Amino acid sequence: MKKLILGLILLLGGSATTLYLCPAALLATVQWVEQQRANLGAKRLTVSDLSIHYYQGGPIDGETILMIHGFAASKDNWLRFARYFTDDYQVIALDLPGFGDSSKPYASYDIGTQVERLAAFTQALKIKKLHLIGNSMGGHIGALYAARYPEQVLSVALLGNAGINSPEKSELIKRLERGEANPLIVKTAEEFDQLLAFVFVEAPAIPERLKHYLADRSIANRGHNERIFAQLVSRYIPLEPVLPKIQAPTLLLWGAQDRVLHVSSIEVMQPLLRRPSVAIMQDCGHAPMLERPQETAEHYQAFLHGVVAGRE
Repeated sequence: MKKLILGLILLLGGSATTLYLCPAALLATVQWVEQQRANLGAKRLTVSDLSIHYYQGGPIDGETILMIHGFAASKDNWLRFARYFTDDYQVIALDLPGFGDSSKPYASYDIGTQVERLAAFTQALKIKKLHLIGNSMGGHIGALYAARYPEQVLSVALLGNAGINSPEKSELIKRLERGEANPLIVKTAEEFDQLLAFVFVEAPAIPERLKHYLADRSIANRGHNERIFAQLVSRYIPLEPVLPKIQAPTLLLWGAQDRVLHVSSIEVMQPLLRRPSVAIMQDCGHAPMLERPQETAEHYQAFLHGVVAGRE
């Protein structure tokens, strides 16, 4: 990130002062540069009165990879990971309703509801077949989608997905059971730093001014995120009963040091899936596509190559 910021300063010259003084402009510029590097364009689609914002790129006649972010995240989580796939696949990364730039009505955001919204989104785009990849809450959504719509799904990749009662409880679950504050919901700038340390083993480098801006945005979304998290808990849909319904090859990819959702979830999921593959990344936390995008992409590429080979 710091190298990218320096490159922007050199490129923009006098305009760099404006970027420094306006973190929102700096963030927008960094995101635009990452979109160009990933060959992705920003788009918007109205589905069932909801405005859905998404990135799309790659060959339109290629197979589609649909990327689903996690709780309190956005489509931007996939930018540095997506660049490894847009040469060969049509890549779509969306802001789920309730997150990012998409509509945030006072409505339901439980996993089952989001799956049906995702199905309406793919139908609106006339996507008949797709590869799904999701992180955390997005993995929970992706797995349930693959179980409900098995005829549409070519493969599923689940990166530290929610929805499993793991044999060993994660640090997040232990904290919540003790009645402690949810570390995923930020109330202060200090808690934003703590969030980064909680999610990553080695957090991506972020300039202090930009980090303060991101912290302020997270704090502003606190109430909205608290309500969504409460829905995810109260309307929880366990994946264990539905995993055998997934027909497609499924990759379970986890960071070994994930403190949000414990890697032992794999022990539950693997026997329930018809065609599982497993990859565990050492010294990695809850969002491997952000913490180590190239290595995560290599695991996913190998998985996709195996999926294609299995169809031949």
